Amino acid sequence: MTLAVRSPRPGQKDPAGGDTTGAPVEPVGPAAAPPRRSEERRRSPQRRRRVRRDALLFGALIAPNLIAIIVFSYYPALYNIGLSFFEWDFVAPSPEWVGLGNYTDLFTDASFGQVLMNTLIFTGVSVVGSLVLGLLLGSLLATKVPFTGFAQTMAFAPHMLPGAAVGILWLFMFDPNYGLSRWAFSLFGADSPAWTTTSDWSLWSITIAYTWQRLGFVTVICYTAILDLPKDLYEAAALDGAHGWKLFRHLTLPLLSPITFFLSITGIISAAQAFDIISIMTSGGPGTSSSTLSWMVYEEAFQKFDIGSASAAATVLLVILLIITYVQVRYGDKKVNYDS
Repeated sequence: MTLAVRSPRPGQKDPAGGDTTGAPVEPVGPAAAPPRRSEERRRSPQRRRRVRRDALLFGALIAPNLIAIIVFSYYPALYNIGLSFFEWDFVAPSPEWVGLGNYTDLFTDASFGQVLMNTLIFTGVSVVGSLVLGLLLGSLLATKVPFTGFAQTMAFAPHMLPGAAVGILWLFMFDPNYGLSRWAFSLFGADSPAWTTTSDWSLWSITIAYTWQRLGFVTVICYTAILDLPKDLYEAAALDGAHGWKLFRHLTLPLLSPITFFLSITGIISAAQAFDIISIMTSGGPGTSSSTLSWMVYEEAFQKFDIGSASAAATVLLVILLIITYVQVRYGDKKVNYDS
């Protein structure tokens, strides 16, 4: 014989005399034991000691790098911002407070607009040019052309040269009387322009030299990244009839987006702070035709001994780089593809 046991209806008293309406039922028996044991383990003295020990070990491991970043990066940046509100010439015993006077003088200076435009042109052309040419050369090397190893070495060599050496090299190449530029223009029956001594060409001379120096680094990075791309995707695309430019545009470029994102950020930061090539080739001249914000900082601080104006120009450069980096990161979160 089978006995049917009916559950009590809502509002009905159970046999023990309790009301079952909406009353949560506490788990009993073994089901309630694991949470209590887990909570006891979390609160046990041994676990707390282990957590403290791991935290101390983590702090000890990151302390050297953290101290170095604070001492050599954050503190100088904050100190520079503070100096931008003072007037000082390295000689006076103490800086003199001028508030926003340095920024007012900077933005009302007639040459500041040209310096800012020179910085944007120099940075934009060199970063975009090196990135586009580096992608093309990296793709060419990835096709296993003859002497690939030698081509890699020759492509990367300019990046290993100091900026001063690159500047001297391009000074000889741009020489209108004896340099390679004279020979190249003579092939078309024209005279070589005075690249570094005229205001029309001086900015482009340092831009070409800097782009050439960075091109090798970008090429090798792109070449290595292309070799690591999954081959099965290319095989599937080839079966679908994708070749040449379509393959490069719709497959290679999206897969390389993390690399191009990294190269664009580091390229902008590096180009905006370029100094040695400008110093060797043009010294920011003629006039301010090839002067950038980084050169302006040096000129104001160590030629005119106006520390307040130099600090204000450096602060403006820092703010511009922060804004550009922020925009790139926000844009990269939407466009960069990290799927392998």
